[in-house]
Amino acid sequence: MLCLLVLRVKMADTVASGLGDEKEKETEDKEKGKEKEKQAQDIKTGSEKLNSTPEITETLGFYERKVNQERKRSLSDLSLLRFISTELTRGYFLEHNEAKYTERRERVYTCMRIPRELEKLMLFGFCLCLDAFLYVFTLLPLRAVLALIRLITLPCCGLNGTRLLQPAQVCDVLKGFIMVICYFMMHYVDYSMMYHLIRGQSVIKLYIIYNMLEVADRLFSSFGQDILDALYWTATEPKEKRRAHIGVIPHFFMAVLYVFLHAILIMVQATTLNVAFNSHNKSLLTIMMSNNFVEIKGSVFKKFEKNNLFQMSNSDIKERFTSYVLLLIVCLRNMEQLSWNPDHLWVLFPDVCMVIASEIAVDVVKHAFITKFNDITADVYSEYRASLAFDLVSSRQKNAYTDYSDSVSRRMGFIPLPLAVILTRVITSSVKVQGSLAFVCVLLFYLGLITLKVLNSIVLLGKSCLYVKEAKMEEKLFQTPPATTPGKPSNKSKNKFRAPPGIPTNNSLSASITSQPVHQSESTSPLLPNSNSDQFLMTPDAEEKDITQAGLELKHRASNKDLLEIDRFTICGNRID
Repeated sequence: MLCLLVLRVKMADTVASGLGDEKEKETEDKEKGKEKEKQAQDIKTGSEKLNSTPEITETLGFYERKVNQERKRSLSDLSLLRFISTELTRGYFLEHNEAKYTERRERVYTCMRIPRELEKLMLFGFCLCLDAFLYVFTLLPLRAVLALIRLITLPCCGLNGTRLLQPAQVCDVLKGFIMVICYFMMHYVDYSMMYHLIRGQSVIKLYIIYNMLEVADRLFSSFGQDILDALYWTATEPKEKRRAHIGVIPHFFMAVLYVFLHAILIMVQATTLNVAFNSHNKSLLTIMMSNNFVEIKGSVFKKFEKNNLFQMSNSDIKERFTSYVLLLIVCLRNMEQLSWNPDHLWVLFPDVCMVIASEIAVDVVKHAFITKFNDITADVYSEYRASLAFDLVSSRQKNAYTDYSDSVSRRMGFIPLPLAVILTRVITSSVKVQGSLAFVCVLLFYLGLITLKVLNSIVLLGKSCLYVKEAKMEEKLFQTPPATTPGKPSNKSKNKFRAPPGIPTNNSLSASITSQPVHQSESTSPLLPNSNSDQFLMTPDAEEKDITQAGLELKHRASNKDLLEIDRFTICGNRID
């Protein structure tokens, strides 16, 4: 029994010692784990400190990292080889400034589109000027003769309480008389004496004279159309209104004097150009052509708005057409002096092509850089073309308030009467009509001019209707003309005009074009609401909250005019271009 007790005591001591050893091992393991965790945390904290130090500064192509004072960059990093390798391998990404480079690319594409869009506008405007110019030679004489026949035969048929002549017929008769009187007055101007007088001047004098003539031509055009409009309105003004004019006769003599002086001015221009063509060294012609490039300097580096560019486009159209007529006069005078020798025409042909090419090149360069510097898109020329087309279409309406040739004169500053007088004078003095065969040729030539006029009018009318529909301006054709005084802008209303249900906008466009004008009391225009809203091609305006605010904002919105209200001599942005 004693032995069993001793064995049990020894076994208990062995178990107790084993449990104590296990507890000591577990305690040692825990302490080792805590030490490892502490070391890992210290390492992690040190790495975070290293990563968070903002010690990166950019120098001449390499970076210097200041982690601590113990780590210094070796001298090999500052070597010339490393600098050259950095310059050869460094890169950049254009997409980081995508908007900037996209804008530059669009500017290049706009400059590439400008010649095509500009020439489309120039061609359309040239055809408009040609149509107004041919009207003076073809349809105006016939209309004036029909008006005179009506005036002579009307007393025999009875008045019946109607007018002797309609307003359009009165204007045609006045234009015919002005043309005839000025044509006979031009016979007293000696072209040969004028040519030799100008030829005797020095080159620099002729250059100055030509520049002065261009300025005088613009001034005459701006004031001349007002004189003609004043004559037409004075002659056709309703009698029931109070007399507020000096009379028809004084206005008529003022118009005759203006057309005569303007025709002499154009003759001096043509004579100066003729002297330049006939000079031996062509120095004067070169100087006159360089004057076109001076125009680039005076226009490109100035701020332009859309209305100013519209004025400049109209002026360029008018100048190009006038230049072509002047070149025609020069060719006729030279061919007359050489007995119509066809070989001399080929001598003049290179100079004529050089003048035309310089005009086109100057216009393209000028418009390309103006649109580039002022951030104007090439689509603006389609808006200009639609505005010119609107004038042609609106002149064919029943409620038309002006003749188409007069609207072209106001819009572009092109007045066909003086140019037609001088061209008629040159043709009649250069071409001698003798014999019956010559008269037959003249008659055939006149019929050919009428055919050209009719075909040109048909093509222009179709294109104009297409441009008006593309610009969505059909509803503006049915608005009554604004009853505002000159120089005062009409109030703009926010609501666009809607045609009444009884008046179809699309079908009546082509139907009303060929109709005859109807007097205001007989037309359907009183049924239309009086709206002066001209929303086409307008810059955004602030909303008008009350009348006082609208009056205050009128000064700021004075330059934001509708293109349909802008003519050649309207001041836009304190300037006329």
